[in-house]
Amino acid sequence: MENNELQLIWKTVNSDIQQKSKDELKLLLTSKAKQVFTEFLILNIIAIPVCIGLMVWLIISTANRIDDRLYVANNILLGSIVLFALFYLIRGWYRFKRSKMDKPVKEWLGIEINHLSKWLIGKYKRIDFYLIPILYILSVLSIHVYYSDLYFIEVFRSDKFINEDMWGLIIFTPILFAGLYYSLIKLRKYQIKKLQFLKDLHGRLCNVR
Repeated sequence: MENNELQLIWKTVNSDIQQKSKDELKLLLTSKAKQVFTEFLILNIIAIPVCIGLMVWLIISTANRIDDRLYVANNILLGSIVLFALFYLIRGWYRFKRSKMDKPVKEWLGIEINHLSKWLIGKYKRIDFYLIPILYILSVLSIHVYYSDLYFIEVFRSDKFINEDMWGLIIFTPILFAGLYYSLIKLRKYQIKKLQFLKDLHGRLCNVR
């Protein structure tokens, strides 16, 4: 009976079905689940070197402007956020790689689904949306002030900022935010769709006796 149920579950995942043993089906279903989880990890893998590169920039720029207290404070705040993100990305990648596959498939899948749910539809789901403007403002300030050769507070008093840079930011920022949030919303919808697939798969496995 259990094997028949697993056959039906696998048929919803892959219509090209041949008669397989219970162990083969469990292995295939686990492999399919891991394949979906890997899609989530790809973003982590891409984001890790980006965070590392930004941290290197912040260390170098802060060392060269160590006498500008406001600039240093801006970079420390930005660096703290990036460091937290880097820690979470590495921990998530390491945790998934070390997942104990000696657990029953249903138990392992349930643990991974709960973890993803917190970030996609749970209490952490809006963190990305809140961090985008904060990271953007702090990053722009860090880069702009560094290359202006002025102290942090002097940049906002300069004629160049008032007459040129400020208008560029006013025009460019809304366009950039629109593109970023549109991409983030599309990505989130796709990830939630994949999460629902995993939940359906887990639910079907839980009904197997």
